[in-house]
Amino acid sequence: MSLQAYQKASARAENPREMEYRLFGQVTRALMAAAEVDVSDTATRIDALDWNRRLWSVLATDCADSANSLPVELRAQIISLSIWVNKHSSAVMRREEDFAPLIDVNRIMMQGLAGQVDGPAE
Repeated sequence: MSLQAYQKASARAENPREMEYRLFGQVTRALMAAAEVDVSDTATRIDALDWNRRLWSVLATDCADSANSLPVELRAQIISLSIWVNKHSSAVMRREEDFAPLIDVNRIMMQGLAGQVDGPAE
């Protein structure tokens, strides 16, 4: 099976939460790898930060849509996190901060998504 056929089949088999979880996993692994490279490897570092920023930007845009079915308070929190991710990413690029808080926030989001994918904890 070709990679393209696998990706199409995978996309059809995943629900939106599972897809978000998978994407967060990919982006978080990229951040973790970027955190380990030499600071002179700006391309790797910026690529990972940019990918993470774009993910959070899409989430914020989706949460700003009045048709979004998430509770208003949760949507506002996600938008706030997106703003923080953007600011912290800029600080990481300037070497004023490190990647760890970004990785932590993404992991927390993944935990939340996993809880929703697996069902409520008992």
